[in-house]
Amino acid sequence: MINNDIDELQEKTKEQESITSCFLVKPANQWIQEAKMRPIPKLLFDKFWFEGELCILFADTNVGKSILAVQMANSISKGKAVDGFEIEAESKKVAYFDFELSDKQFEKRYSDDYKDHYIFHDNFLRVEINTEADVPREFKDYEDYLCHSFETVIEKHKAEVLIIDNITYLKSDNERAKDALVIMKHLKALNKKHGVSILVLAHTPKRDATKPITKNDLAGSKMLMNFCDSAFAIGESASMPALRYLKQIKQRNTEQVFHAENVAVCKIENPHNFLKFVFEGIGSEEEHLRHYTTSDISDRDSTVMDLKEEGLPNTEIASKLRISEGTVRNTLKRLDK
Repeated sequence: MINNDIDELQEKTKEQESITSCFLVKPANQWIQEAKMRPIPKLLFDKFWFEGELCILFADTNVGKSILAVQMANSISKGKAVDGFEIEAESKKVAYFDFELSDKQFEKRYSDDYKDHYIFHDNFLRVEINTEADVPREFKDYEDYLCHSFETVIEKHKAEVLIIDNITYLKSDNERAKDALVIMKHLKALNKKHGVSILVLAHTPKRDATKPITKNDLAGSKMLMNFCDSAFAIGESASMPALRYLKQIKQRNTEQVFHAENVAVCKIENPHNFLKFVFEGIGSEEEHLRHYTTSDISDRDSTVMDLKEEGLPNTEIASKLRISEGTVRNTLKRLDK
């Protein structure tokens, strides 16, 4: 009924519309009238991700992105909240594109040593890449075929939510923003055309653990951030390595609730057959950042110099010391090496 009303309204005011180049121009009142016909977006994962949004979740490797993403997919497929977080949406069909784990690795993660397996809701669909599939002739390249396949899953399986784990797999060098641009453009088009909610997982380059997480920590940040409606990150606690914290980075449908002074603190546990984030409480990001004393900085500088003398590139030094390449570069510059 609502869709019919929207169609009638759009037909009635079609003469008022003007498509100029890449812009869609309508009277302001028409935008409001059409928006009023659409439902208010509901929470999918607290204030981090709303219905109808293209959202990005990013973090360093081995911090738990996939663990949280499967937990979110499980929650949305059942319409039941992750403990400690809110959900407003009812049960939805979720397509989880898993480009990280094999089926056997997935089984191990959601079983008790391959026994007593966790039972997912039928609304939870797991998708893998068919490595034996050839690109049909009607598609100009693999990316075009891939994006068509996303749409096929939406239409054939009635998926309302897509979770893509992760975009780094789909492009060989995601640290160059243009490499992810084609995929993000197609995902945004699917988001608009079908009204599906999309979560994209992405890696960060090595970052300075002494500094708060910002949008600049996302690989290809400018272009990716331009195409998403919301974004949040997982940080690893330097004070307690077992802890993780969730921080909002970009939001459109809400104010920033989970900011630097109000991050959601969690711990990864596997009490039986479901590896998951367990909510511990609210804290400050500052509590979880690495803090260097004068002695620590001196030791770090010395180690940087020693590794450079051994001929290691800046990227490898950064990886060994778990600092950013920029910190290595600045240290060498400061010490005139």
